[in-house]
Amino acid sequence: MKKKSSMWALIAVLAVIGIAVGSRLLVWSGDGHAAIGGPFTLTDHNGRTVTEKSFAGRFMLIYFGYTYCPDVCPTALGVTSVALDGLSPTERAKLVPVFITVDPERDTAAVMKDYVTAFAPDMVGLMGTPEQTNAAKKAFKVYAEKAKGGDGENYTVDHSSILYLMGPDGRFIQHFPHGTNADELLAGLKKHLK
Repeated sequence: MKKKSSMWALIAVLAVIGIAVGSRLLVWSGDGHAAIGGPFTLTDHNGRTVTEKSFAGRFMLIYFGYTYCPDVCPTALGVTSVALDGLSPTERAKLVPVFITVDPERDTAAVMKDYVTAFAPDMVGLMGTPEQTNAAKKAFKVYAEKAKGGDGENYTVDHSSILYLMGPDGRFIQHFPHGTNADELLAGLKKHLK
């Protein structure tokens, strides 16, 4: 009996922690929408300056990561690629996949272009100055820090791994946490793209 009550106590504690973390991520604005997203000015992988207004009228599926990421980013973008392939042409035309680098020192336009188009030909890679990158990270409540112990160009970046679905009006709709599989992502996208 003690084991069972201990297990339920542990589950209750984990649930409270999960709610606290989730509510911190999803800070709500006064109008009932999550306060995630907002204005940004970055450069795309073709060298053009873009803002959030450049994507007005289309859904955005946004992921923050970096091209030298050894495993988390390729996994998330691989899942994204498979889910995108499951959309109908009509649904696909409504959505632009966006990859924003958290490593502007190494992720040049050429590196970004090769990287993002390997996952989806129409994926847009965005980069900016450290200040622009930090502003975008802040707007989307993204965590990213250089890991300790790296030197020169041999470093990794610890970062959150979340896909953000933004509406055609630029407002946050839904997030997909790390571990979401392609079927779950596809179902979530289809729900909003109909």
